[in-house]
Amino acid sequence: MQPSPAHHDEHLTAPRSWWGVAALTGLACALMLLPLGGLALLAGLVGGGALAGALVSSYGSARVRVVNGVLAAGDARIPATALGEPEVLDAEEARAWRTYKADARAFMLLRGYVPTAVRVEVTDPADPTPYVYLSTREPQALVAALRAAKAAAPAGPAG
Repeated sequence: MQPSPAHHDEHLTAPRSWWGVAALTGLACALMLLPLGGLALLAGLVGGGALAGALVSSYGSARVRVVNGVLAAGDARIPATALGEPEVLDAEEARAWRTYKADARAFMLLRGYVPTAVRVEVTDPADPTPYVYLSTREPQALVAALRAAKAAAPAGPAG
């Protein structure tokens, strides 16, 4: 079964190199406990590696989805009807919106290891959030899904 054009699902997984750093953290913890004996060394290796791995996994588990007319990004759930026109940001423009162009009121699902992003204005007058910034490796697909979800949404009352 093919997903509809209004469907998008992306996991912003951490880079492979971060897993190497997690393994090295476990090794460093083991070496710190080496003077206490072999059992402490093993506990440091397993415990330090597991903790670092859990942190990498947690940070790299961010998900961006467009399903049933709703944008779900991290903890945010926004109906497509409350969003304006999405804008694809290349690496340079994405960096600008992460830094000097950023608004403190914006919702940002930001991952520095993902160079491209999508920015979408929030058009709901009851929402103080000016825009949503989403790191994505597939900006064109996300924009297409947002446009399709908005086009498929039933027209609400004018006002």
